[in-house]
Amino acid sequence: MSPRQLRGEATVDRLLTSALRVFAESGQQGFTVSAVTRASGVSLGSLYHHFGSFDGLAAALYTRCMEQLFDEMTAVLTRARTARTGIRALVQCYLRFTEEHPDVALFLHASAYSGYLAAHADEIRRVKARKLAVIAAWLGPRVEAGEIAPLPSPLIDVLILGPPAETARRWLSSTYDIDLAQAYRILPDRVWRSLQPD
Repeated sequence: MSPRQLRGEATVDRLLTSALRVFAESGQQGFTVSAVTRASGVSLGSLYHHFGSFDGLAAALYTRCMEQLFDEMTAVLTRARTARTGIRALVQCYLRFTEEHPDVALFLHASAYSGYLAAHADEIRRVKARKLAVIAAWLGPRVEAGEIAPLPSPLIDVLILGPPAETARRWLSSTYDIDLAQAYRILPDRVWRSLQPD
């Protein structure tokens, strides 16, 4: 990689890291192009050069955060030997990720339906589909073997990811009294039970 490409990658990383920090410190209201350029020390022209727009930067940050979460979930899943340990590991990983990376989790949950992602929804959907396909490839043989209920793949995704995602959203909002440690103990087995064959 040339020095120019290395500098470009460093600038992209600095912008994304600063954008996440701005969002974590100032929320959606303070998540502005001027706040991000000020925090990063990168010019507006450079931001537009790398991302095309502020919405492009937000979409790139969302994609980066989503990939970070899915990469961690995939890593724990590949170490699991049974359907039960895999499902439990996915739920625990999501909750642990939320606790260990609250800024990333907050951006994911607060931005999922934001207007600044709309122009990039197709690309985000493609990335998410690739990540979900890895999980589906692990689950598929276990469904075929009768270890997991034979449900449509999207419903399996919802049963696995829905409870920890809603738990994370509530914990991050601080308006609900939810104990993440308690959820970590209870939800994995409850989610597993919802996926056991009849």
